[in-house]
Amino acid sequence: MRRSRPRRWRAGTLLSRLTVGMLVVLLLTCAVLGVATELFVRDSLLSQIDKELGAAGGRYSASLEHQGSPPITVDGDGDESVPGQAVGTLGVRLVDGTVTDAAVVTEAGTNRRLDLSADNAELLSSVVPGGAPKSLDLEGVGDYRVLALEGRDGDIQLTGLPLSPMNQTLTRLFVVEAILFILVFLAGGGATLLVVRRNLRPLHQLTATALDVSEQELTDPETSLPTAVPLSEAGSEVDQLNVAFHRMLDQVQKALTSRDATEAQLRRFVADASHELRTPLANIRAHAEFASTGAEPLPEATSTALARITSSADRMSALVEDLLLLARLDAGRPLASEPVDLTRVVLDSVADARTASPDHRWQLDLPEEVVMVTGDEDRLHQVLANLLSNASTHTPPGTTVVTRLQVSNLTTDLVVTDDGPGIPADVQPRLFDRFARADTSRSRTHGSSGLGLAIAVSIVAAHGGSLTASSPPGEGAEFRVRLPNGPA
Repeated sequence: MRRSRPRRWRAGTLLSRLTVGMLVVLLLTCAVLGVATELFVRDSLLSQIDKELGAAGGRYSASLEHQGSPPITVDGDGDESVPGQAVGTLGVRLVDGTVTDAAVVTEAGTNRRLDLSADNAELLSSVVPGGAPKSLDLEGVGDYRVLALEGRDGDIQLTGLPLSPMNQTLTRLFVVEAILFILVFLAGGGATLLVVRRNLRPLHQLTATALDVSEQELTDPETSLPTAVPLSEAGSEVDQLNVAFHRMLDQVQKALTSRDATEAQLRRFVADASHELRTPLANIRAHAEFASTGAEPLPEATSTALARITSSADRMSALVEDLLLLARLDAGRPLASEPVDLTRVVLDSVADARTASPDHRWQLDLPEEVVMVTGDEDRLHQVLANLLSNASTHTPPGTTVVTRLQVSNLTTDLVVTDDGPGIPADVQPRLFDRFARADTSRSRTHGSSGLGLAIAVSIVAAHGGSLTASSPPGEGAEFRVRLPNGPA
């Protein structure tokens, strides 16, 4: 059996579809896991920031109302010192929706006053005092998580913590996840490809076996189907398919073996029967001829009966000879291989056909030079005689039958065409079968055994050639014998 080779990646194959499907699932899993992780970490960090805001309360924003009093002090450079506040902490005091004081804690631990725009003031006003903290994107300041509380003077005190550390953490987490997921995706893709390819290996073996079977000529008696050791029944569905396929091959091989044995037995029977029938048929014919040539004249009825016996014996003898010839050809008996003057064979065969059927018009189309081939002259004469007899038998009187020779560098074609009614389309596929007839659609005036074309195609095949027939509707029939130039 043909060895299964590794399959190349091709779009549309089962290997590619399964691998791509698994990679899509893996990609979606990584994406969902990454998004879920980002959301979880973000919620955790926001919860932590909210706790810090709750712990800080409004002390920092309230201190902005009392310039220069604790907890704000002024350092040597004139900046206000903010002890106990985280870097980046935002403090805002709103009175009737107007920002009266705003500052942010710098990295040096000092208090830097801010001049907020009206848009920022509107955003800060949207934070509900005593409600949950709210994330705001303040122009020129940054992203902040802001908590609002009501002051004792009727003002609103807002405290905010920067979201930039959280955003940086989420960005680093995204980069780490992206690198990790890419590695997982590549490793998972490679592992998926190896696993899928390994599990599909039996299918590759089935494909190779099926291709081997499709390339073999099952009609050849010497054909032997490929065999393989079936896999275990306990395997996967693919393994079970492999087992069933090889069991089917075994059954087909048994059927072919049985068919070959039956055909060989039938050929032996036909050959033996033909040999056995030749002698009694010859005796029947000899006794009929002897009885009809007696010294005393025979009654007319007796003479007619003897003539019919002789005629029937002749037809049966011809049928027996045809069957014996087919049996020999089926058995592969070699024919003669000698130079044959094909032009002379055509001339003699057409002359015989003209004598046998003078009501047809017989024409020749031959090259000026003599055409020579290698083969068995008697059998080639029989082929052409069968084709001409077929043309005269199955066409009405007045039909023109043309016999031509066409020579090329490699082959010689012997073509017989007629302008009769043609061959019915339903008959053409079985035209060269044994005992095939087309009596219902082509007129016949003489009996036929249906073996003429079968014998012709077997003889031509034994010469290494081919016999084909074509019959376009309404254009008559053409039979073409193609013989190789050179030794048979």
